Amino acid sequence: MRGPHNIWRLIRTGATFERSGAMGAVLLALDAPPQLRLAAKLLGWPFKWLGLRGDPALPPVTRALSALGPAYIKFGQTLATRPDIVGEELAGQLKYLQDKLPPFGQAEARAAIEADLGRPLADMFDEFSQPVAAASIAQVHRARLRATGADVAVKVLRPGIERAFRRDVDAFYFAARTIEVLAPFARRLRPTEVIAHFESVVMAELDLRLEAAAASEFAENTKNDAGFSVPLPVWDYSGRRVMTLAWVNSPSMSDSGAMGALLDVGVVDRTELGARVLQLFLSHALRDGLFHGDMHQGNLKVAANGDIIALDFGIMGRIDAYTRRVYAEILMGFMQRNYRRVAEVHFEAGYVPADRDIDEFALALRAVGEPIFGMDATRLSMSRLLGHLFEVTERFGMETRTELILLQRTMVVVEGVARSLDPAINIWHVARPVVEDYVRKNVGPAALLRDIAQAAQVMARFGPRLPRLIEGALIASGDKTKAPEPRRTRAYAWAALALVGGIGFGYGLAIFI
Repeated sequence: MRGPHNIWRLIRTGATFERSGAMGAVLLALDAPPQLRLAAKLLGWPFKWLGLRGDPALPPVTRALSALGPAYIKFGQTLATRPDIVGEELAGQLKYLQDKLPPFGQAEARAAIEADLGRPLADMFDEFSQPVAAASIAQVHRARLRATGADVAVKVLRPGIERAFRRDVDAFYFAARTIEVLAPFARRLRPTEVIAHFESVVMAELDLRLEAAAASEFAENTKNDAGFSVPLPVWDYSGRRVMTLAWVNSPSMSDSGAMGALLDVGVVDRTELGARVLQLFLSHALRDGLFHGDMHQGNLKVAANGDIIALDFGIMGRIDAYTRRVYAEILMGFMQRNYRRVAEVHFEAGYVPADRDIDEFALALRAVGEPIFGMDATRLSMSRLLGHLFEVTERFGMETRTELILLQRTMVVVEGVARSLDPAINIWHVARPVVEDYVRKNVGPAALLRDIAQAAQVMARFGPRLPRLIEGALIASGDKTKAPEPRRTRAYAWAALALVGGIGFGYGLAIFI
């Protein structure tokens, strides 16, 4: 049954793209080969009259995706974070994709909340408003808790959204496999990989317990950050399809009138606020490894005391500790214009294959950094540097790292927010203290000692099991009929453990001395 349905969805998608004028724009942005262009035309043009009209006031690609429904809208938003696949120009257009849909009915919202939380709405809330915001996946209501009288924001998924997304994702996979079979030369566009990435992002967003957990972790990480706060989830009123957070009664940064009022009374200083937005984002990425992946003005509010309040935690980025160190050293190297060191960091991390020439790579990095640092301070851009850096590293064989792509795309947004507050902001001057502080604490002798201590803790936990693990590995890799004598194997294992511990202790002692 899925085959005919997927074929129909594919035809309707092609017809809508053709009718809206988006087909040519997408194929051009993807630099699609002629054969794929011809196949797309044949798919869309004969059925053009079947395509959805969409809003003619919107740009072609945005118009087509909005007309096709929530899954396509979310797909476009996901692609906006992957300029490595769709190109910078198309990614920029998709970044502004309309995410506002008509709200669903109040009765449906109430029924969904009661079904998910297992209680009558009247037992939970004294007040429950009409939708105050509606997007592709969910909508938000303002409510008042009966138990405490606190005002809260209640986010509830659209009815049937999970089934609709699974149906459309299945059609996306069908389209991707069809392209790979009929046009093998188009595999460089990695269609199946793109759909898999989209599926992982969306399926996480369709479980609001995960978003509530992300809000909770983000709040815990940032609780001591001056001038920044995160509304806490109310767990008793949250579930898979419903999430309840503390209500934030403050204006959005996108509300120019309200922001002007805060400026007039002297609560907010534009220059300080712009610098704070950028420094907070870098601190979250480097210090915590968890950052807000959609940090635009609409998701940032400003309290009466000038604090920044973050909202919407559906897209969060993560960077592991080792990658954060590498990223910080790369930024520091660029700030110091030490391109040789930047090249060495890439090779040490294994980002660039060892058979490439390090001097040629350092020269390519200089070609990236010097033009940017030669710009006027108001045009300096960390996101532009990262974008050019990814282009260079890709030419030298570095594989795409999704977490860094999201970081770079979010940096574009954050820089835009900072410049909207302070057009004269010097991005590198503001960022440098954060990067230097991280490098000082996490790169060097102190960090090495901390690493050794952590390694020792791991070894201590697995120490009793280590002899058996080594014995098993030796037996598995060798002739099982001639397994080494267990007592001797355990002796070797304990000797190896003692040797590693001794080397670590001696190295740490040498650093102190």
